[in-house]
Amino acid sequence: MRRAMTIVALVALVSLMVTGCGGGQSTKTIKIGHLANVTGDSAIYGQAETNGAKMAAEEINKAGGVLGMQIEIVVGDARSNVTDAVNAVKKLVEQDKVVAVIGANQSGMNIATGPICEAAKVPQIGSFSTNPKVTVDDNGKVKPYSFRICFIDPYQGRVLADYMFNKIGKKKAAILYEVTSDYSVGLSEFFEKRLKELGGEVVAKLAYKGGDVEFRPQLSEIKPKNPEVLLLPLPQYKEIALIAKQAREIGMNEVIFMGGDGYSIAMLEMAGKELQGSYWSTHFSWEDPVMAKFREKFAAKYGDKNPEVNAGMGYDMVYLVADAIKRAGKAEGAAIRDALENTKGLKLQHATITMDPKTHNPIDKEAAILKVEGNEMKLVETYSPR
Repeated sequence: MRRAMTIVALVALVSLMVTGCGGGQSTKTIKIGHLANVTGDSAIYGQAETNGAKMAAEEINKAGGVLGMQIEIVVGDARSNVTDAVNAVKKLVEQDKVVAVIGANQSGMNIATGPICEAAKVPQIGSFSTNPKVTVDDNGKVKPYSFRICFIDPYQGRVLADYMFNKIGKKKAAILYEVTSDYSVGLSEFFEKRLKELGGEVVAKLAYKGGDVEFRPQLSEIKPKNPEVLLLPLPQYKEIALIAKQAREIGMNEVIFMGGDGYSIAMLEMAGKELQGSYWSTHFSWEDPVMAKFREKFAAKYGDKNPEVNAGMGYDMVYLVADAIKRAGKAEGAAIRDALENTKGLKLQHATITMDPKTHNPIDKEAAILKVEGNEMKLVETYSPR
């Protein structure tokens, strides 16, 4: 019995030495948490993002790791809802002892998980969390442990309004948004504000609740207003496809659909012909020559030749954290936070990142404008509003 207790005690001691505590890290591995929608309505995004993150970690590890340590990606499934996202992050920081959390791809999730990360002194980096409140509070004060790798809704709203008014030459828009989504509410507001500044008009603005599948009542109210553009600032591609089909069914044949980065190539399987000629803003395009090598590697590894853009963001978030750890000289949350805040001119796969210390947003990222042509979303141009 005494020998058994001695062995147990020894195992416990070794375990403590390996796992570490208090925001520290193992001498062998660096655990990076990934908050991703692996299941649920947003799984198509989360799975691609996770694969991109794991591919980056494998590359870094094969090259010798960071500070002599190997990176381990620990996935927390947000299951496409805020409650599960909060629970997943609690587990990541309290039990898994990660030193940073990358993801998720939805603003509401990162707004909710921010206080958890701040209390644990573990930085979080949103992939497509574009609502300003992810990184700054209502008073404009930066949230010290919250960052993002994407541009924000005020910028994206301006991109869409400017592109509609100045490039497509349309002046009358209607908006159909999801009232329960911080992303959707924010993007619609910023688009509307900018379009009015330009001299355009929002002739109708209606909402629906997440999970709805019937949109004809709202569309029937919008139709008599004769909008030239119907903005769909939505976080779910399934709703985009359903709205497009139902709009065409009730005779809205001339309206042009526009939206932000909540789209998916998968929506063309549901409403390909209805979405022809629609425009979408996003953070990069696979048609950009600089993304060709990554896309080729990703396709070879996962058999996915046309991945969601989340794959590229998952990949780049890991390299962003790895760079911060290297500059910090240690794999500890507070030190990584400081290094992230001072990121300057870091060339990643999809963009060169300089972090604004006052907002924790990347500075001067251009938007990619995509247009649905056939069964593809073709890059029209990269665009910055005037």
